Amino acid sequence: MDQYQAHYVGDTTQKRIYLTFDAGYENGYTGQILDALKKHNVKATFFVVGNYLETSPDLVKRMVEEGHTVGNHTMTHPDMSKISDMQSFCKEIEQLESLYQEVTGCEPVKYYRPPQGKFSEQNLEFAKELGYHTFFWSLAYVDWYVDKQPSHEEAFEKLTGRIHPGAIVLLHSTSQTNAEIMDELLTKWETMGYTFGTLSELC
Repeated sequence: MDQYQAHYVGDTTQKRIYLTFDAGYENGYTGQILDALKKHNVKATFFVVGNYLETSPDLVKRMVEEGHTVGNHTMTHPDMSKISDMQSFCKEIEQLESLYQEVTGCEPVKYYRPPQGKFSEQNLEFAKELGYHTFFWSLAYVDWYVDKQPSHEEAFEKLTGRIHPGAIVLLHSTSQTNAEIMDELLTKWETMGYTFGTLSELC
C-alpha cells in the first residue's frame, strides 16, 4: 500500500476517525448529513462521480465552502480493475477533474477512491503516476440499498460496535438511515472518546 500512496486505515494507536462518503447520485439526504457535520465541526471527504457534479453542483459547492474535501470517484463509476491502459484510466480521472473545476472554480484535491473498491495493482500505479493518493476503508456497512435501508438500531450496532482507532469510515450519502442518525452517531463517537481527522493527515 505504502509504495502506491494507498491507504485504508490511520494510526491504530490514536482514537481518531476519518469520515468519508461515496456520492454516486443525490437522493435528498446530503444536506441533512452536511448539517450534522457542521454542527459537530467535523470535516469529511466526499468521493463524487461525474453524475453527482452534473446534477447537484450546489451541494458540491456547499461541501467545499464548509471545509470538506471532494475526492475523485471517477467520471462514470466503472469497474476500474478491468482498465489496464493508462489512457483509459486517465480519462476517467481527468474528466472528473475538469468537471469539478468547472463547477467549483477550485483545483481538484488528488484523492481517489475506486468504485466498489475494485482495483488492480496497475490501477494503484496509474493513480500514483497522476499524483493521487488512493483511499480505501477499514469500516463500512451495507447502507447503499435505498429500498432496503438498515434500521437505526442496526446501523448503530455496526457503526459503534466496529469503530476502532484510526478507522477510515465509508458511508454513502444516498442513505436515509445515515442522514437520520448522523447527529446522534457523531455524538456517540465523541462520547466514546473519538476525535475526527482529515485524510490529509494520512498523506
